Order: sequence, then C-alpha cells, then structure tokens
Amino acid sequence: MIARATRIVGATATIAVVSAVVIAVTGAATTTERRSPAPAAPYADAVADWIALAVPPGDEQAATTLIAHDLPGWTRDAFGNLVARRGHGAPRRVVACGLDDQAFVVSEITGAGYIRLSSPGRLRKSPLWDDFHQGQRVRILSAAGARPAVVAVRSVHLWRQRADDDAMPHIDDLWVDAGARSAADVAAMGIRVLDPVVREWPSTRYADVVAGPVAGARAGCAAVAASVVSGRTPRHGETVWVIGVQHTFGDAGLSAAVAALGHVDSLVLVEPDAIRDSSSLDSAARDTAAVRRRSLPTPAATPLGAAHVGATIALAPRVTFRGTLVESIRDSVIAALVDAVAIASGVADAGSTPASGVASAIASAIALAGVPGPPPAAPVSDSLSAVATLLGRLTDTYGASGHEEAVRAVVRAEIADRYTPRVDSAGNLILALGPDRDTTVVIAHLDELGFSVVRITHDGHLVLAPLGGFYPRLWQGQPALLHAGEHTLSGIFVPRPVGPADPTPTVIAWFGVDSASLIRQIGATSGLWVTGVKRATRLGATRFSARSIDDRAGCTALIRALATIDPARLDHKVIFVWSVREETGLDGAAAVGAEFGPTVHRVLAVDTFVSSDSPLESPRFALAPIGAGAVVRALDNSSVTPRAEVDRVRRIADAAGIPLQVGTTNGGNDGSALVRYGAVDVPLAWPLRYSHSPAELIDLADVDALGRLVAAVATDGGP
Repeated sequence: MIARATRIVGATATIAVVSAVVIAVTGAATTTERRSPAPAAPYADAVADWIALAVPPGDEQAATTLIAHDLPGWTRDAFGNLVARRGHGAPRRVVACGLDDQAFVVSEITGAGYIRLSSPGRLRKSPLWDDFHQGQRVRILSAAGARPAVVAVRSVHLWRQRADDDAMPHIDDLWVDAGARSAADVAAMGIRVLDPVVREWPSTRYADVVAGPVAGARAGCAAVAASVVSGRTPRHGETVWVIGVQHTFGDAGLSAAVAALGHVDSLVLVEPDAIRDSSSLDSAARDTAAVRRRSLPTPAATPLGAAHVGATIALAPRVTFRGTLVESIRDSVIAALVDAVAIASGVADAGSTPASGVASAIASAIALAGVPGPPPAAPVSDSLSAVATLLGRLTDTYGASGHEEAVRAVVRAEIADRYTPRVDSAGNLILALGPDRDTTVVIAHLDELGFSVVRITHDGHLVLAPLGGFYPRLWQGQPALLHAGEHTLSGIFVPRPVGPADPTPTVIAWFGVDSASLIRQIGATSGLWVTGVKRATRLGATRFSARSIDDRAGCTALIRALATIDPARLDHKVIFVWSVREETGLDGAAAVGAEFGPTVHRVLAVDTFVSSDSPLESPRFALAPIGAGAVVRALDNSSVTPRAEVDRVRRIADAAGIPLQVGTTNGGNDGSALVRYGAVDVPLAWPLRYSHSPAELIDLADVDALGRLVAAVATDGGP
C-alpha cells in the first residue's frame, strides 16, 4: 500500500527521482479522530499503488523502472514499453494495457511567476476535467523533483453578488501558483516549460472500492501484471504481455511493440475505454457485468500494414464516474478482471477462478511496494518555521462549523503551559487577562467550511447542505471524509452532472455502501458532517497553502501574540476568544457579545483579508498583495472602522516596525456582533488568495506580522 516505507529502487539518476513522480497524499487525521479502515480488499489496495504512479506520456521511465524492479519477468523494449514473453509457437497472443495518463504540461511562465498549462494527448476525459483541477493542489514534476502548487480560483467573497461566470472553466482559465513572486523564482525552483503537472491525489479507498484518476486503466495494468507474476506459461502457443507507453498518443508504444512482432493472432486490449456505452462519462455504466468482452475492428492499435493482427478483443472492467478524478472500481471487479486477463493470456482456463488464498497472494504480488507517498518537504529552518508548524497543525485539524472540538483542543494545548482558558456555553474558548477596565476583545474563529448531512438515501448516498459559503463545485468529484464522533470514513463527493452549473446544486457524498451498512459502521446518524481531505504545505520560500487557513491563521496569530504578552504589565482587560460557528452566522461572537456587552470598549476581529491579488480578480478592489504585511480591514460588508482607529493602528505598527496595509474587502467579521453593544470594531487581517477553497494561499511573513500587530494593538491602552 502507499503508506509502506519506500524501498530504494536503484542508484541511477532516473530512479533517484522516482519519489518525485508519484503522487499520493493521505490527509492527516487529528488526535481526536480515528480514520476507520476500509474493509479488506487486497486488489483495491494493490491498484491504489498503481493509481499513485504519475506517468505523463513521454516521461514513463521512472514508473516503468519501479514496476520492473518490484515485479519479476519484465524487460523494457527500445520504445520504452514493458514487455514479458512466455511460451512459443502458435497462436501468438498480445495482452496489453496503456500505462500513461493525460497530464497537463507547463506551457508558459509569466513575469509574475504564474504558470500556464497545455493539455496534450487524446485520452477521453470528462468534459469537467479542467473544472476538477481548479482550486485544487497539483504537483509540477520538474527535473529537480516534484514541486507542490495550487490552481487558482476566484475568491467567493469577491464574487458573491455577481454571477459566477467561471462555473465551467477550461484550460484557458487555469493559472498555477507555485508560491513564486517572479519568473526568476519559478526558474530557481527548477520548473521549466514542458514539465508535467498532475493533480496531487490522496490515496482514496472506501468500502471495497479504490478511486482515482484512470483507476480502471491502472486496474487493467495490474491485471496484466498479475498474469506475468503468476509465473505460468501458456498451455498453447506464445503470449506477449505489454504495458504500453504513450497510450494517450494513439497507443504509440503498443503499436511499436506489435509491429516488431510481425504477426499476431489475437490482440487483447485491457482498459475501460476500449468499450464505450451510452452512459455519460461521469456516471456509472449501465452494463452490470464486472468485465465486458467485445471484438473490435482490426487493426485497432497498429498502423495499417505494420503487422498482421488476426483479431482484436477488448476487456473492459466496470467502473463508475468514468473519466473523472474519482473514477472508481470495486475489489470484486478487479479480481474478475485478473481472472479474465489470465484466461485471455492462456495461463488459466475459464471457470478456474483461484481460491481466495491464491487470489489474495496474487493481489499482494502485484502491489507496488516501492511506491512512496509524496516526497517529503525539504527541511526548512528559517524565521518562519515556527509559524508554519503551528499553522500547519491547526489547518490539518478538521472542525467544520458546529464541530470545532478538535480545533479547540489544539489551541488549548498550545497555551496550556501558561494559561487555563474556559469554554463557555456556546463552545467558545475564552481567556481574560488584566484589570477589569477598558476591555479589548481579541477574537478569531475556530471553524472551517464543510457540509452537514441532510439525509441518507436507501442506497447510501448522503445528501448534504453547506456549512458556510463557497462554490460547491470545488468539492464535487473530490475525496470526502465523513465524520461520526471519533471516527471518520473515506469516500468521495459525487461529480456534478455535465452541463451548465446549477447555482444551488445538491452536493452528494458516497461511501461505497448502502444506508444499512453505513449506519452499522458509524452508529447513530445524528450530527454527521462531511469535509474534504486536506494537507498543509509550504510553497516556494515563504508561501503556505492549506484548506481552512481562514481562520486558522487568525487562531495562530492569537496564540503567537499571547506568547509575547506579560499579563502583569497590562493596564486594561484583554479577552482572547477563539470563537465557534462564524462561517454559519457569527453565532459564537454573538454569545460573547451577550456575555460581555457594553463593557467591551474595542474589539479586534482577527480574520482573513480576501485579496484580489490574483490574475483572476479585478485589482480595483480589495488589493492587498500577499507578502506585503498585515492588513487593517477597515471596511467590509459587516462593519466600518473609524478613521481615528485606523490611524491609531498605523502609529502602533510604525513604532514597532510591523509592515501594514489598509484596505476594504467583502465578507463579515466576528467583531460586528459586538458593535451593537457599543464596541469599536477594528478588524486585523492577513491577505489571502483563493478564499474559501481547498487552494487557499498566504505568505507566512504576513501571519508573523499579524501576530506581532495583534499583541501591540491589544496591549496598547491608548484612546
């Protein structure tokens, strides 16, 4: 499985970068939840390893080297295909699959450091393929290693009152952000034109299902490999197995392999797309057979005249959500495919399905033990390391609105060596310091975006309602997590139908089982919530990306500010609040207002400044460049800060040498809930790109500046 320790595959330069061309990320579970294991499904586990391979056309060598190392019997031909041969005489069979996937490639690097893409190859994908990548994490496979990046998306706050005309994006709308400030920064990362760009994909196993890009095709290659690793020789004639390269360019590799043979009695193509039906790309096939077999026109994969092929046969495993990132295939289907390929290869007879013990052994034998997870980030020890570590701990903890317990526990643990905060009846974490006069409240919210479960259909589909405001399409067709008490289940968000975007779409999650089985696994169904998988990472020199930076960066700033404050030197009361349910209506802040009311003189609402610092936004509004310092969010949709207060913050920042910006943006903030009691709202922020998306991106220096600014403004007792 992908979580196995990586084995050293070899010493050549090509093999040394194998870890840089495999894409597999498992979202971190928090200390208060346990990821419930998927049922035993050895074939699905093995295929998860094959899905984890990033195999761009033309750059297949690292992957084929790994396969040949892990699985005996394979050699590489002059074209780069993996080939195995057993037996002799007639009939001669070729049993083949295509290994490579259709990757994006870097086509332009702009002066501002953004990366543009092209999409070569002819693999048939969902019409929403480009859409599935917007607002998501990707990896750029450079010669120097895999570089994490995100695909830009419009910030929901800046488009809330306008039509989302980006609802059906295509490749012209994809801008990749690797955390660079300039083209020179991109070059320093080792990124060049023609480098492949692939979706960073978490290992997605749910129930007895494995999901991922080209899951069916990778299952086909695993089945081809199974016939070879079985060690059996065909009873009659010769079998040539081919794991082909440049599949996305008209099966060029397979064509070359077949042409070199001269005469082939039968050609068996093992792949889902070899047989098409009337079902749409992003829905389940209507044919319920585990493996469909069909004769195809000949020659199907060879240039006319290059070889004589007697018959061409397709074996297509049944997959669901075909052509999407969450293309799914069940363990039982993979097992049936292994049997069908063995029969087609002449190494097994029809009806001779192996016993379960033998089947498990075959499944284990085709797992790619050399496939690592994502290449670990290079150790970074700089002035921003502490900020990144704390922020990463908070962002990797799950806590949608109304379910903030785990995040609250992390905050409490971070300050436990000095303070013992209390939890109020709403769930806010509160710490009061200093004498009881001229109260300043400093507030940041704990919660993140997510979904609540509205109902569970009889076949186990979860109908969801959003917790917070965001574009639902950024979650559809992506991995999902169902949270049930201390346990989580892995699954997927069902891809949305092809066609015009529904402005109020119904989002559905699927965990591979019917409602009765689901309830048996999770127990009571009240209070269930769903999120997407996430994992924080540094980008470039100082940039950082994660889902739920809003408002875990604010929580980080409060913790760091608190670490520098001496309560004995305060001349007024300062109340630190980590609030709940901000995204769904400022509920936690309302409870704070009800408790402290008119005693609050000033409130510092520490939250995101949604910036238009992106090529997808208009710079006429909300422009606060990331990396230029903290921000006074002087005007938004919920509050306005008096000019005298803005000038006061400027004076404090100047005196402390803290970089500061002032601006106006959209959105609301917790402080507005206390204004009705007479408090002055002074929102302090950091600039953020791609708000309310899985691709949120900041500069760590801004969060560091924000922590210092919060401490300075909160402890200043001036008017």
